[in-house]
Amino acid sequence: MNLSEIAVVATTPTKTVSTTCPYCGVGCGVRATARADGQVEVQGDADHASNFGRLCVKGSALGDTVSLDGRLLHPQLRDADSSLRRVSWDQALDKVASGFADVIAKHGPDAVALYVSGQILTEDYYIANKLMKGFIGSANIDTNSRLCMSSAVAGHKRAFGEDLVPCNYEDLEQADLVVLVGSNTAWCHPILFQRLTRAKEARPDMKIVAIDPRRTATCELADLHLPLRPGTDVHLFNGLLGYLARHGHADAAFVDAHTSGLDEALAVAKADGSDADLITLARTCKLDPQDLQAFFELFAATRKVVTAFSMGVNQSSAGTDKVNSIINCHLLTGRIGHPGMGPFSLTGQPNAMGGREVGGLANMLAAHMELANPVHRDIVQDFWQSPHMADKPGLKAVDLFNAIEAGRVKAVWVIATNPVVSLPDADQARRALARCELVVTSDIVTHTDTNDAAHVLLPALGWGEKDGTVTNSERRISRQRAFLPAPGEARADWDILCDVARRMGFAGFDYAGQYEIFDEHAR
Repeated sequence: MNLSEIAVVATTPTKTVSTTCPYCGVGCGVRATARADGQVEVQGDADHASNFGRLCVKGSALGDTVSLDGRLLHPQLRDADSSLRRVSWDQALDKVASGFADVIAKHGPDAVALYVSGQILTEDYYIANKLMKGFIGSANIDTNSRLCMSSAVAGHKRAFGEDLVPCNYEDLEQADLVVLVGSNTAWCHPILFQRLTRAKEARPDMKIVAIDPRRTATCELADLHLPLRPGTDVHLFNGLLGYLARHGHADAAFVDAHTSGLDEALAVAKADGSDADLITLARTCKLDPQDLQAFFELFAATRKVVTAFSMGVNQSSAGTDKVNSIINCHLLTGRIGHPGMGPFSLTGQPNAMGGREVGGLANMLAAHMELANPVHRDIVQDFWQSPHMADKPGLKAVDLFNAIEAGRVKAVWVIATNPVVSLPDADQARRALARCELVVTSDIVTHTDTNDAAHVLLPALGWGEKDGTVTNSERRISRQRAFLPAPGEARADWDILCDVARRMGFAGFDYAGQYEIFDEHAR
């Protein structure tokens, strides 16, 4: 082959694959092309209904993330002198399976735990949940998604009876008023911000209100910025609830037919001082009274309102109350269940929602069923034909790492996350893992703060190598398709989990591929 032929081979694209961006909860479709020279080209997928071909700067640079520099390519064990050595998969998985089995035999199933992530696929989440809750028999499986959306889950359950999402992305474009609460959409959900920007350009009368203590990039698009005092969101929206009720903006027919508890909600607003005069409320929230009045009047006068909220609401000691105070304003006015209106939680991670669908939190079961409900537990156990079923909630993220430090949890498997960096108290997480008898990590890179504490390191597949599904903020399920071969000995998370389950003697973990897991999840 001469040099000109080599040049042609090196620049000829291989098959282009439609997959999903792994960065945030928007869930944009991308078209990825792996070239013979190792370069990856990424473009937005014009046929995907989340982004219609648009990508933000992060998604556009995805091709730069597939390098093997620093990749964890082979299973490794840590020796007594803290050095790592390469081992076979059999050695590594025997260590994990026997380690977990020994701890369970000595201390019971609640002495082990899984800590997973909104970065894994729904199929991975499903198997992790099935293994822990139905076969090990403990609900000690939680996720870093706990930190960003558990308040939304609890708020939805309080309001609707289950974890429902009453909006989609089209509602943002169809609304006449979009209220962004604790959401720097321009940075955190850029494609949604682009869709909002275009909608406002097409309909200049469309109004946007940004409620955030800081003046962020998102505020540049807003007609009104309310820089409220941190922690006063509940006061603000309870105040709005009382204002709407007093000024005759309740949808009496909707309230009578579809809601309960209005009197109690209004009583709470009065009791905490939210339903006071606007001057007092403005002082509580540290807002200009005229701006507060303008917001209340705008909300009251606009039928098609979407209130979109994100981490500024969810990541709070009062997050669930904040969520419910927002939802209540929509229920009172009947602004829900129709195009262009409703309360809308914008999730942070690419598959936080998929985790919710399969029960990936310590207090949930698959298919949005309730761990606390014995009928639901029986349904899931019968379907799984499992020997055990967790019958009480497991440890939530922060509580889990406190239990590890205290010695109550003696073995933990961390998958696709770095809790020593991402948990609220990083030093505590570091102390906990240092004291844990067995720390297993599944990751794509060798050196992280969490991996430095691991006894067993398992090489997992990265974004371009994975195959399965993810679910975005509007509950749209998208395909994650592999366009790169698995590097080294890396394996899918679900496959690793199934192998360990079989080594622990559990039946029901033989799958020909991820499609069989999705089929089981769907059934």
